[in-house]
Amino acid sequence: MWGQGTVLDDGSSAKLCLGAVAESAPPQCSGIPLLGWSWDGLTETATTAGSTWGTFAVWGTYDGDAFTVTRTPVPLALFDAMPAPDPTHGRPGTATPTDDDTIHAVAPEAIGDAYLGSYDQDGWVYVDVIWDDGTWQRAADQDFGADKVIVRSALRLVE
Repeated sequence: MWGQGTVLDDGSSAKLCLGAVAESAPPQCSGIPLLGWSWDGLTETATTAGSTWGTFAVWGTYDGDAFTVTRTPVPLALFDAMPAPDPTHGRPGTATPTDDDTIHAVAPEAIGDAYLGSYDQDGWVYVDVIWDDGTWQRAADQDFGADKVIVRSALRLVE
C-alpha cells in the first residue's frame, strides 16, 4: 500500500500526515504513527526547533493504527502518482443539500480518527479517510443511499 503526505518527526517519533497541515515552522498536523522511518539519504527536508519534516510518497503496510515503511520513500517533488479512477464515472450524484448537511455532520463522529475531511460537489459528498477497504463506502451507501457519498482512501493499494 502507498500514500503521500507530510512526514513530521518531533525527534521522538515520526508520523504521516494525510490530511490538513498547518503551514508553520515546524508544521502542525495530526497523523498516523510512521514505523521504520529513516531520514538517511533524504535531502528534501527541513528542520526547525528539533522537528524535521518533508513531503513524501511512502510504501508499506497499515494495520489500522500505524503505517510501517517497507521501501525507500520518494520526495513528492520527484513523484508523479497515477490519478485514481473517477468513481463518479462522469455522473452527477443525487445528494440534496439536506443530505450534504447530514453527511457532513455525521461523518466525523462515525468515522472517528480515520476521518480526514469532506466536501460536496456535483451532487456527491466526498468523504476522505485514512484507509477504506470498502467497509466505509458500503456503510455510507446503506445509511444514505447509493449515488450520494464517495469515500476516498488516502492510502491506496499497490497494484
